[in-house]
Order: sequence, then C-alpha cells, then structure tokens
Amino acid sequence: MDAGGLQAGERAAEREEMLDWHLRARGIGDPAVLAAMLAVPRELFVPIRLADEAYADHPLPIGHGQTISQPYIVALMAEAAHLSPGERVLDVGTGSGYAAAVYGRIAGRIVSIERVPELASEASGHLADIDAPVEVLVGDGTLGAPQAAPFDAVLAAAAGPEIPRPWLEQLADGGRIVMPIESDGLFQELVRVTRHGAETVTERLGAVRFVPLIGAFGHPGGALA
Repeated sequence: MDAGGLQAGERAAEREEMLDWHLRARGIGDPAVLAAMLAVPRELFVPIRLADEAYADHPLPIGHGQTISQPYIVALMAEAAHLSPGERVLDVGTGSGYAAAVYGRIAGRIVSIERVPELASEASGHLADIDAPVEVLVGDGTLGAPQAAPFDAVLAAAAGPEIPRPWLEQLADGGRIVMPIESDGLFQELVRVTRHGAETVTERLGAVRFVPLIGAFGHPGGALA
C-alpha cells in the first residue's frame, strides 16, 4: 500500500487516466512529456492527507502559502520549454519538487531553487526517493544560478512583472524561458522567450494563475532578506 492507502498499481491507473482526461484531451502531445508525467508518482509530492487528490487536475496546498501546480500546467510548461535529453535546466520555485522531477525525466541536469528552506528540504527528500537528477538550492530564484550556467531552459512556477535579467544572462544561445508574466497586478499570461544570439523572441501561450515571484528581480519590494 502507498501513503494514500492504495496499491501502487491503482495509482498507476490514476496516472493513465490523468494522461487521457487532463493532458491528451487538452492538447498535450509531446511523447517525452507524457512519458515523464506517467513515470513520476505525484502522490509522493503532496501531503499524505491529500494523496487521494493527487491526480485531480487542480493545484493543492503544500504549506508556507505555496501549492503544487495542477498536472496540466506542469505538462504545458514542460512541453512549451521544448526540453531535450542532455539539456541543463533551471527550475525556479521548487515547491514540492514535482515539476523538477518531471523535467528531470526529460532533460539532463536540473538545478532547482526554492526560497523557503523547509520546502527545499522536503522536496530534496522526495526527489532523492525516486533518484531524480535534481539539485535543490535555497535562495533567491530571480538571481538564477550563475555557477551552473549556461542553461538551455529556465522554467518558473511564479509570476513576475518581467523576465529577470539574470535569467537572460544565464541562458544559452537557443535557450528558452517559460514563465508567467503579470501585467497589471491581476492578469497573468504564460510566455516563452527564446534567445537567438543577442535577440529574443517572445510568444504568448495563454492565461494562467501562479503565486508571485519573490526576489530581487521579482515584484517590487519583494527582495529576500
């Protein structure tokens, strides 16, 4: 039996249903993304009391005012980032660690940054349990991780007023940034920014709702102590 009281096979069946009902039905078609979503046990990344809701397509609270994103959003961001095997990825806002685990199944080295030490510690444990290729750091995610740059992709699970400059500086040529931009304090839109030499191209991917991006290059007044 797993932490939620079901046999592992039953949870696997729930993951299959998630793929059919919440991902394929809404347009997620990248085989690598679908395989990663099928492989990563989301129930391990949610509070035990919420394990039975692990494969419902909505966010769940994980404490400290944070949530684990709904499965569709994790898949959408992974697909939008065009992740490939062997790539180096910066994941901003580790949270539960679930999204980083999914990205790790597709790409190569994942560096994930979380500003809440308790969440970073919990996520590190969950990721270690499934041998996910993810390094979790504690700090201001808007500063990136220059020691591990350049990155082929940067994915952020928090909405900011603009793309943080350090991410652009740490992005490899041809690299992609996927993050929600908050334009007026209310409306958020997921965007993909692709670097081509000294130029960038921005694509709008649709309306979303995320927690605020906190840090030196996040919302005004949101720098970490």
